[in-house]
Amino acid sequence: MPQAPLYELIINDVVASIRAGTLKPDDKLPSIEEMRGQYQSSAWPVRFALRILEERGWIVTRQGKGSFVAHSPPV
Repeated sequence: MPQAPLYELIINDVVASIRAGTLKPDDKLPSIEEMRGQYQSSAWPVRFALRILEERGWIVTRQGKGSFVAHSPPV
């Protein structure tokens, strides 16, 4: 069985943390550098996952500040 791409794993982990309440609205996500270390990857999958999470309404990214859980993430 093929393994899911790393960016999908990151997306699933962030969404699961939001749904479980571990991450709450306005909480700051770890930096790209911290997530690179956590997932032992290059920056590309982390950035791609964050972009998809933002497009889907789970997070908001503020230039120079970081990524934060959206006020009203999807249900």
